[in-house]
Amino acid sequence: MKICEFQQLISKKYEKRDRQRGIPATFMWFIEEVGELATALASGDPKNKEDEFADVFAWLCTLANISDVDLENACVKYTGNNVKGFKPK
Repeated sequence: MKICEFQQLISKKYEKRDRQRGIPATFMWFIEEVGELATALASGDPKNKEDEFADVFAWLCTLANISDVDLENACVKYTGNNVKGFKPK
């Protein structure tokens, strides 16, 4: 599945409710999921880590949707020859 396909799936399921909640409250849900991922990473439980990575990615897609950002297009900055944002070693 491509990033855009997953983002569209999340949009179809949740975007109406997510837009009603708004960006600030949705961002707080995202941060909560990042915290749960941190706990999962520390736990060493592979299934829990996988679940929490999925939750973080789903909430990131939700934030992108209600912010009108196409994540696949946004990721282009990391896929070309002119990758920006990395410091040379």
